This record gives sequence, C-alpha cells and structure tokens, in this order.
Amino acid sequence: MRRVLLKLSGEALAGEKKTGFDEPTVTAVAKQVKQLVDDGIQVGIVIGGGNFWRGRTSETIDRPKADQIGMLATVMNCIYVSEIFRSVGIGTEVMTPFLCGSFTSLFSKDGAVAALEAGKVVFFAGGTGHPYFSTDTATALRAVEIEAEIILLAKAVDGIYDSDPKVNPNAVKFDEITIQEVIDRRLAAMDLSASIMCMENHMPMLVFLLNGEDSIINAARGKSGGTRVTV
Repeated sequence: MRRVLLKLSGEALAGEKKTGFDEPTVTAVAKQVKQLVDDGIQVGIVIGGGNFWRGRTSETIDRPKADQIGMLATVMNCIYVSEIFRSVGIGTEVMTPFLCGSFTSLFSKDGAVAALEAGKVVFFAGGTGHPYFSTDTATALRAVEIEAEIILLAKAVDGIYDSDPKVNPNAVKFDEITIQEVIDRRLAAMDLSASIMCMENHMPMLVFLLNGEDSIINAARGKSGGTRVTV
C-alpha cells in the first residue's frame, strides 16, 4: 500500500487503565508505524477521545457542547501521541479543522498530502469540527480527502461479527463483507454516516485487533486476520 488512514480508539491508548494514556502501549504503536513509514507507506491517523470523554458522557450538558469537549479530547490525544512518535524518530504534523493557536496546523488537503509525501505521519485531530459527527465520520472524510487506499480500523475485537461477540458466544465473524451489507445489517464496524461515506466514495476498510503482535504492520501488509470490508 502507498497511503493508509489508521483509526485508533482513545481507549486503546489507555491500556488496562481505561483512561488517560498508557505510554508503553502508545510507544508500541509508534514503533509499528515507524516500520511502515520506513517501508515507504504514508500514514494518516485519526484517534478517538474515549479515554477522556464521550459525547454522551453527561446527559446534562447540551449535545453540541458535549461533542466539542470530545473534539478537544482528540486534540490532546493527537498532540500526546505525535510526541511519542517523534521520540522514536518519526516526523509528525497535527492538523485540526479549527484554529488551536500554535498547538496544531489548520487542516488543508494540500498541506496534509505534502506532509505525507515528505514522510511525516499526519494526525487528524478535532473530528470534523462539527457536533453530531463522530471520529468514525472524520476518519472516512479524511481518508477520502487524502485519497488513502484503505482505512485500517484498529479495534478491541478481531473483526466484524454478525452480533456482539462479548454478549453472544456463538457470534460469527466475517472474513470479508461488503460495505452495503454492513450498512443493511447495521453491523458495528463504523457508524452509519461513516459507512455510507465509504460506500459512496469506494473506500475499503480493514477491521482488525489492535492488541496483537505487529497487528498494524500485518494489517498494512494485508496479513491481518481481521475483516476486510469491500466496496
């Protein structure tokens, strides 16, 4: 692959603590991504904010304000993770769809592509910049904008199942499935708006288990045991 968009959950960065950051976990991710970059693969990254905040964490706060808190959580995550990446020798750029002073750069496709082609890992923080849209939607949007070849969805499960494997021990895993079937069956790969965007723009996905040896490297090389979502 030449260019990929990697989606990481905020909870995955927290490790067993479930909140905040777990530096060994993030360092392990950084070392895998460095190998991809060294192999000439361009990597963009979107990180969720669930290790700090979810849009529905509070039922008291107005939904747009709650979503804005979530957007800022993703900015914190990206700034932190980008610094860990730099510590292992990767050049980085953090971009947001809104101004954050000198903390980040304002997103533009041209700027993002130029940074990717220069060998930097580009972090797309702040979601879409608008409430009511998840980081799943931001992932699909940025992948389409930068013309990624595939979205790599690193999850806490090893693929897409016909039902929740945590609840149903007889849940059946898909090795390959179409994005249309994901949408029709409301399967938990991405949220619906993100899945529709992928379908309309012919953006394939690979859903795989993050917590595994060389999981990101294997996913980028097509050797993952996850679920491939075709278009």
